[in-house]
Amino acid sequence: MIIDGKAVAQQVRDEVRVAAQRLRNDHGVVPGLGVVLVGDDPASRVYVRNKEKACAEVGIRSVEHLLPASVSEHELLDLIARLNEDPAIHGILVQLPLPEQIASARILEAVSPAKDVDGFHPVSQGLLLSGGEGFRPCTPLGIMRMLDSVGCALKGRNAVVVGRSNIVGKPVALMLLERHATVTLCHSRTADLAGEVGRADVVVAAVGKTHAIRGEWIKPGAVVIDVGINRLPTGKLAGDVEFEAARERASWISPVPGGVGPMTICMLLSNTLLSAQRSVA
Repeated sequence: MIIDGKAVAQQVRDEVRVAAQRLRNDHGVVPGLGVVLVGDDPASRVYVRNKEKACAEVGIRSVEHLLPASVSEHELLDLIARLNEDPAIHGILVQLPLPEQIASARILEAVSPAKDVDGFHPVSQGLLLSGGEGFRPCTPLGIMRMLDSVGCALKGRNAVVVGRSNIVGKPVALMLLERHATVTLCHSRTADLAGEVGRADVVVAAVGKTHAIRGEWIKPGAVVIDVGINRLPTGKLAGDVEFEAARERASWISPVPGGVGPMTICMLLSNTLLSAQRSVA
């Protein structure tokens, strides 16, 4: 069975739209997202435009700050400080990558953890590790929602995460552990990757390499979430999992495209709404 990321994402958007309307009616609060884009990277501009459109569809006010590539780190930090203090802005998104003259880590750390709807701040990461109520990163949060959408019970199940990035691999491993799965975190130096994957009831592939996970490795009945987005020489997109072979063995599998991809933006909307709700709690 195919996990339809577009359908799950639409369900999340519908929920956010209803909750945002209730927040406006009950408290007069419109969730606000401050988006910071530095330079003119075409891919970043498309991504920001898609986020702006998604915000408008669910009743979130998106405020864009488009800065030249020549902006100084001091000027950018000053903008972040103003957004931190603005009560109408509940979430701050700094679009990466940033120009070379700017230390990305310093900028991200300047964002208030209370408005870190991307979930990348060290405080947010620490709260995830300790089980606190910080913001979860959007892609891992979307993965968990996809697993829930197909009724995947995680308690006591063997979950294997392939990839150890700070954006997906590490946080999704912690979120699976939080739900009482037995988690193995694999990477490029894992000695027996095929064996580790073969024992998994749940596989999350986030290694960034086309078909790194062979279909024949998948345990019959396993649930497979493919986070990879790799462009083939033909121009088509492919995931980290050998899809056709894996779908013959998996009980549920997410496709590429149309799987995890649509979930990231909708979970950003959900986090922004959550921040706005916390502001009136």
